[in-house]
Amino acid sequence: MVLSRGWSLFLLGVGVWTWVIWPRFAAAIWNDPRSWSTGTVGEGAGTSFLWVHALLIGASLAIGTTVGVLGVRGWLAARRGRPTA
Repeated sequence: MVLSRGWSLFLLGVGVWTWVIWPRFAAAIWNDPRSWSTGTVGEGAGTSFLWVHALLIGASLAIGTTVGVLGVRGWLAARRGRPTA
């Protein structure tokens, strides 16, 4: 597959966007009383609300990282004049 510079930059931008948005969302979930069995932030066991969102955030960061890496590899290959593998 050959990625153009434009698509490579788009993929890199998606990867960066993911790392800007999802950690902020993680902080909001952590500070939400629904995340904790006692209703007090950081006290008691985590609820399913916390764990489902933690899984969603982890998966999104993994996918975003992969997409960003593909964008960097595509950009570098385009600069060298070679198609990416």
